[in-house]
Amino acid sequence: MIPVTTHSPAAVLWDMDGTIVDTEPYWMQAETELVTSFGGVWTHEDGLQMVGNGLSVSAVILQKAGVRLEADEIIARLTARVEELLVSEGVPWRPGARELLAELRELQIPTALVTMSMSSMAERIVELIGFRAFDVIVAGDHVENPKPHPEAYLRAAALLDVPIEHCVAFEDSVPGVASAAASGAVTIAVPHIITLPEDPSYTLWATLAERTLADIATVFVENISDSEVVTP
Repeated sequence: MIPVTTHSPAAVLWDMDGTIVDTEPYWMQAETELVTSFGGVWTHEDGLQMVGNGLSVSAVILQKAGVRLEADEIIARLTARVEELLVSEGVPWRPGARELLAELRELQIPTALVTMSMSSMAERIVELIGFRAFDVIVAGDHVENPKPHPEAYLRAAALLDVPIEHCVAFEDSVPGVASAAASGAVTIAVPHIITLPEDPSYTLWATLAERTLADIATVFVENISDSEVVTP
């Protein structure tokens, strides 16, 4: 089945936390509980500096805040706690994300989940979406270099066997948009907790609500040369 739009990307690549699901408050709660358990203080502003970072980077910041654990144990504890909160509090979906994913799947546009969360959490979220939303998953434990390095996005495009320059990526954070843009993907930023400024390296959308493949295709065509356009 060929998409009905005139020019569509070869694939759409999705960040998870803050883009598809609003799990940032869960991460901040887990961080606060961990730091305070070691007698430290963790503020909302401290939590904001973690948004979009790879968990290995976050672990170092938490160690500096007084958490006397190895990085792997910090990552494991944070991940386990957030997974507990997903079960007890539910999955807080970002407006329009599931609907847009569903349309892309109906039109058979290849998709990838590109997240710095561990694969166990990524797989749990994917299961809860309710349909097969992604062709591949690239998680934090699949790459050596976390965002803002472009490795995760480049890996996703390689697994899908498509040129990264013909992909559109959705992100919500400073490290995320830096990663996606550096990879060569056409990047759409949908900021959530952190305000993102206007920047020529990405297109800003206020929300995914009511957005469609046609909107994605418009941004895609506007950001690549005519010779690069993927025709149906």
